[in-house]
Amino acid sequence: MNTLICGSLAFDNIMVFPDRFKNHILPEQIHILNVAFLVPEMRREYGGCAGNIAYNLKLLGGQPLIMATVGDDAAPYLERLDQIGLSRQHVRRIPGCFTAQAFITTDLDDNQITAFHPGAMSFSHLNKLEQTSGVKLGIIAPDGREGMLQRAGEFAAVGVPFIFDPGQGLPMFTGDELLDFMRLANYACVNDYEAKLLCDRTGRSLEQLAGEVEALIVTRGGAGSDIYTGGVCQRIPCVTADAVIDPTGCGDAYRAGLLYGIANGFDWLTTGRLAAVMGAIKVAHRGGQNHQPSREEIAARYQRAFGSAPW
Repeated sequence: MNTLICGSLAFDNIMVFPDRFKNHILPEQIHILNVAFLVPEMRREYGGCAGNIAYNLKLLGGQPLIMATVGDDAAPYLERLDQIGLSRQHVRRIPGCFTAQAFITTDLDDNQITAFHPGAMSFSHLNKLEQTSGVKLGIIAPDGREGMLQRAGEFAAVGVPFIFDPGQGLPMFTGDELLDFMRLANYACVNDYEAKLLCDRTGRSLEQLAGEVEALIVTRGGAGSDIYTGGVCQRIPCVTADAVIDPTGCGDAYRAGLLYGIANGFDWLTTGRLAAVMGAIKVAHRGGQNHQPSREEIAARYQRAFGSAPW
């Protein structure tokens, strides 16, 4: 089953400041902030929600198709997609733009200062669902505002079920727009902070919002996740990671587990557990796409955590 992953492809530029921000920021002078941090350690990772989700779904044995927009500097990322066997048939290059990029500086206390340049992502509306074929499931992950709105209508019009995953793009939308997304979507997934913001923007409770979709999934970090479906809430425990190295992309790995479970007709308990396993595997590695478990290793990890294999 082809699953269309709509969202960003981005470069994550990650820098480590070998000190603490608090030692260099004067609280009483915050109104005239002018600081510079020497960052001798830097690395560039392949990221973006669509790239991360597709990468993890392929690890599971799914059939992801990425729909995204990139800039003139995208050649290394496009070559990587070819190398790992991810189709770039629906990845459009936008001339005169940079590929979306995050610039993340982390200090010794794991505090982060991030700047994000959307670049070509702002032109995601130039892609059209009608250009695809054989798609049976989709996800709308953070992307350009107009593109996200457009994609929801397109999925609904052709009857393709999809997950609404607003992520950090949630503040771009009004309460009415968010309600429209919920009514068009079959599933929705947010973290606990986004869940509170979603409730505030729409004036609805989580239970009311869950009534708009077949399932509303709320991730809660180390506290696990909740799946609201059929009028009940299923609690999914967090899977203990081998190490906690880098949370970047853990939510995307979790969403890949959701997509695989939905595509293969798993019940929600199994689907949520698989999603939790994928998040635990990812957090033990730096970057969003550097973990390389085999499908058999994923199944074994699931069995260790829950006593039986998912397939």
